[in-house]
Amino acid sequence: MKLGINGLGRIGKLSLWTHVARKSFSEIVVNIGRQVGRSLNDLAAAIEKDSTYGRLSNFLYGYKGTRVIENLDEEKGTMTIDGVPVTILRESRNPKDIRWSDYDVKLVVDTTGVFRDPTVPADDPKGSLRGHLEAGASKVILSAPFKIKDKSKSIPDDAVTTVMGINEDDYIPEKHNLISAASCTTTCLAYMVKPLLDHFGASRILSASMVTVHAATSSQVVLDRLPKSGAKDLRKNRSILNNIILTTTGAADALGLVLPEMKKIGFIAESVRIPTNTGSLIVLVLSIHDESMENPIKRDLINSIYQKAAETTLKPRLVYTEEQNVSSDIIGFPEAAAIIEGTETHTRTAAINIDPKMVCKGLDQSGVTCASITIPVTQVVIYGWYDNELGSYTNLLADRICSIADKMF
Repeated sequence: MKLGINGLGRIGKLSLWTHVARKSFSEIVVNIGRQVGRSLNDLAAAIEKDSTYGRLSNFLYGYKGTRVIENLDEEKGTMTIDGVPVTILRESRNPKDIRWSDYDVKLVVDTTGVFRDPTVPADDPKGSLRGHLEAGASKVILSAPFKIKDKSKSIPDDAVTTVMGINEDDYIPEKHNLISAASCTTTCLAYMVKPLLDHFGASRILSASMVTVHAATSSQVVLDRLPKSGAKDLRKNRSILNNIILTTTGAADALGLVLPEMKKIGFIAESVRIPTNTGSLIVLVLSIHDESMENPIKRDLINSIYQKAAETTLKPRLVYTEEQNVSSDIIGFPEAAAIIEGTETHTRTAAINIDPKMVCKGLDQSGVTCASITIPVTQVVIYGWYDNELGSYTNLLADRICSIADKMF
């Protein structure tokens, strides 16, 4: 079976690396929709070298690796990468005009980050995720969360969001043609939240918040520039090289799609971008209704929940460690959606006294006496690392791609 990749940015390029390494598909067809450099050889050099992860040859074979891109044909746009035939399409950027059918490509992953709205029709002149279906694909995987511009519309019936290892069974082959693999942050967050949901249940989690300390992305600018007319977020135009930049994340909304129980819990998600090229961190804070002040939830219990999940149900995508890490330590860490740093788990328990007038309004007038209510609540803080590019997200995206491919024939 052949795989189509639309876009050769960070996730597109690393997806190519990953599937070449896995030998997942007999052939890979990559659409970039434009010329690159002076020749196909310049494109091959861009594929071979990476400022974050080094050379592709070293990724595949370590220090003994030699160049693995061979047999370049400029006219046909073909090459072999570690023995895997790869065809580069350089004509069309609109998905409906990409020649997937000419190459018998039925499965496409769109990594451009441009076509995220599943409600836009295939023939939209600006392009659409559905355009891949019109061009010959049977299934399209989006390497980002869906984003619907028209708020009056909802997710179509043939579209679904899944995180591998969390809710991949929500994908129904006979029904779903557009599949979002969520985001790197949502993936890590899902693996941090699920063990606690399974243990405590959603009813005991009173509130939740998170902040992702996130590496820079290609949407940010190297040097300050003027914002576009009407721009609301002026910080997006500030240099990522020397700033900590506040931004937003849709991780909380996307999490509700893969773990529906979280929709019942008040959840706030924030994001801070920092000047590193990959390696990110989620700080998750939960308020849990405790059973008693005498025997409250302690960090040892929280860590044991994660340790058990990492050794059983969520192995190997959840990793528990008591090492003291920094962000560079988890770059390229294979398969791990989330790496829980147990040494930094913290808990604090307090008795919350609720004013009876707030919960017994009207009852005192009918002669019913309202007693004060005391609820023990434990606040839990958990730290989870993730390599937002290759180590975490691209590896799980590859698992999702292969699992869908297995069900296509």
